[in-house]
Amino acid sequence: MKFSIITPSFNQADYLEETINSVLEQNYLQVEYMIVDGASSDGSVGIIKKHSEHLTWWVSEIDAGQADAINKGFSRATGEIIAWLNSDDVYLPDTLAKVAELFEKNPDAGIIYGDVLSIDGEGNPINVQRFSPYKVDDLAAFKIISQPAVFMRRSILEQAGHLDLNYHFLLDHHLWLRMAQIAPMIYTPETLAKARYHDDAKNIAHAERFGKEAFKILEWMHTQPLLVNILRKQKKKILAGANHLDAFYLVEAGKMKAGLAAYGRTFKYHPPTALKSWKRILYAFLSLLGFGYVRELYVNMRQKNLTRMSRMDE
Repeated sequence: MKFSIITPSFNQADYLEETINSVLEQNYLQVEYMIVDGASSDGSVGIIKKHSEHLTWWVSEIDAGQADAINKGFSRATGEIIAWLNSDDVYLPDTLAKVAELFEKNPDAGIIYGDVLSIDGEGNPINVQRFSPYKVDDLAAFKIISQPAVFMRRSILEQAGHLDLNYHFLLDHHLWLRMAQIAPMIYTPETLAKARYHDDAKNIAHAERFGKEAFKILEWMHTQPLLVNILRKQKKKILAGANHLDAFYLVEAGKMKAGLAAYGRTFKYHPPTALKSWKRILYAFLSLLGFGYVRELYVNMRQKNLTRMSRMDE
């Protein structure tokens, strides 16, 4: 089973080589690796050239953004399984071998996904993003899976179509929703990748814009016959999910007042969805009151939780 891995790259030379090595050093032989650089000016091209003999294809040219770059790779991909790995994220050494085995065991699966270790700019662990077996109705309610640990069957991707250039922040979730209407998703409770969180990362630098795209996806759902059915059955839960996602990223962006308002709307539509984030709600509320030390306490709490989960896995 052959993999096609695409890395979209733009001015992230600090992390790019680690990303490249995490693909090239996989203990799995059937891999074509492509890098699509958006005309970086920070030394990224030199790093790509250094590894060019091990790449199937690469280019450095101005593009229309991340979705456009990834779609260029999709168009050239010949592997049965496709994924993209952003230029600041990392695969674990045996990720592709594990995923290949899972696709062999699940011939009907369109997507296979796993857990993700969040790391900071220096590679220090922050927390583990753990997920569950989701279906299309879970995605419709904005239960998010982490893109670095998502792998797609190319035949299903081609049926669903490539990334929509009108999305810049939830472009992956929009794609998963389209694919999940065609074929089932399979979850493995294993950590498959590391997602890096740093000041220049899109989910930090533009955190407040994720919620806007959630509501854009919500409007798009009304054009999809299968999703319209799901909307009718669980409208309040889906509205709560969109507001919950908006609240999460608003708090990440430090917009505590707007974040708390979004959590309030979440509670109005579906209280259980809001209450599962009570720690973040408390953090946002105390931060709004001016307790400057709260963020440090919150980060320490996440670190302790990571340590606890790691010990459970030993």
